[in-house]
Amino acid sequence: MEPRISIITLGVTDFVRSLRFYRDGLGWPTRATETSDIAFFNTIGTRFAIYPLEKLAEDISPSLPPARSGFSGITLAHNVRAREEVAVVLAQAEAAGARIIKPAQDASWGGHSGYFTDPDSYYWEVAFAPGFQFAADGSLILDQ
Repeated sequence: MEPRISIITLGVTDFVRSLRFYRDGLGWPTRATETSDIAFFNTIGTRFAIYPLEKLAEDISPSLPPARSGFSGITLAHNVRAREEVAVVLAQAEAAGARIIKPAQDASWGGHSGYFTDPDSYYWEVAFAPGFQFAADGSLILDQ
């Protein structure tokens, strides 16, 4: 298996609300409309998608209940190029309807970060990590 993640799909309880959050609030490009079955967003690197939670659970297995509660142990991250951008992105997310969980602050690992949750309570970290570099297309370069 090649070391690649092609698409991250979130199961959402209100497709239109989530579409508007990511497309209109965060400004992520997509061809999806309110009547689409799924929304794919043209993000740099790994693609991102939202799909109704019940349909996503059914796609995995008809006997899988579409339940979500609490912290699942997974976070999504958006890295930025400058320390000051963390607060800017958190403010944009909050204006779009996100709930700020942890405001921008220095992190124990030497960077600067904060967290928000989207309309379905998925956790997003916004982080500046000293030493991280970005390619010309905006993708993160990790030499590890």
